[in-house]
Amino acid sequence: MRVLIVEDAADVAEAVAASLARAGFVCDIAADIAHAAAFLEAQAFDVIVLDINLPDGDGRGFLRSLRRDDNRTPVLMLTARFDVSSRVGALDEGADDYLVKPFDLRELEARLRVLTRRNRGLADSQLTLGRLVIDTAGQTVRCDGDLVGMTRREMALLNLLAAHRGQIMSKERLFDGLFSFDNTDVGLNTVELYVARLRKKLAGAGVAIETHRGLGYRLDVRDE
Repeated sequence: MRVLIVEDAADVAEAVAASLARAGFVCDIAADIAHAAAFLEAQAFDVIVLDINLPDGDGRGFLRSLRRDDNRTPVLMLTARFDVSSRVGALDEGADDYLVKPFDLRELEARLRVLTRRNRGLADSQLTLGRLVIDTAGQTVRCDGDLVGMTRREMALLNLLAAHRGQIMSKERLFDGLFSFDNTDVGLNTVELYVARLRKKLAGAGVAIETHRGLGYRLDVRDE
């Protein structure tokens, strides 16, 4: 899951990014609207965390421009304002949710998971595929009740494939969901390594990661 954090307070942005990274999110940070727009021109994101007060404008104006351009990416607004009119105004401008500063990072993570699940049409945090139970909230995977050990990026890859099960996901799309712009030293073929690792861990679980040469990978549920 790839998140764009639009926040000019470096300490806040870095704390949010570090917390989300531990929870399996891939984060890019934009300190102002101009950089956020540049990120969005180059990359699609699963969700945007957008501060209202930014050095080069109001986050709500940026949100309005996104919605005018038919960008439907879920947006969670951050605001230091406690009054109801400010919060209602953010929602009316097209925000999907909001948090008032200061906030608990655990609540932010939970709200972002809800937004992405809702955007993908998933009702809750648990998904059963074959003999697997994937808990996106707890970031755990179980096979027949037994915990399957996963690294952060293996979990992110499984979440991506599971969310789009039955669909072919290109190597480029999977790469975008696993690595941020800061990972410039990572090559596209790294995706193959993580797919191979994940296949080994899912062996015998009633699911398979198919390779479609020249197209990408697809997660398929099989009877075993």
